[in-house]
Amino acid sequence: MDTVEKLKLALKIALNKKAENPVVIDLRDLTTLADYFLLLTANSDVHGRTIADEIKKKLKENGIIPLSIEGYDNANWILMDYGDFIIHIFRPEFRELYNLESLWMDAPRVEIADLLPEETGV
Repeated sequence: MDTVEKLKLALKIALNKKAENPVVIDLRDLTTLADYFLLLTANSDVHGRTIADEIKKKLKENGIIPLSIEGYDNANWILMDYGDFIIHIFRPEFRELYNLESLWMDAPRVEIADLLPEETGV
């Protein structure tokens, strides 16, 4: 599975768990940190952990294991590093505070509609 396919799967899983305001940032021409960031908003700490748990579970079923997961306990900002892409799950106030969209404003955005798979359910 290539990076974009893994990213699509993670996005689909997150949206099925009611993650909000997804943004995909294409970092390939700007850094070696990762190819993409997937930014998501969760409306509570429990919601954030639920999204992270489901992403981790479903990606693992496809042989995709995170390099690390940070921030899970307090769930204000959960970072899931999969090497070629990094998932950021924020509570709304922390997403606004850290404002990664602005920090990486020179990076192109990937249209969510271009990534969403046509089939429903995970």
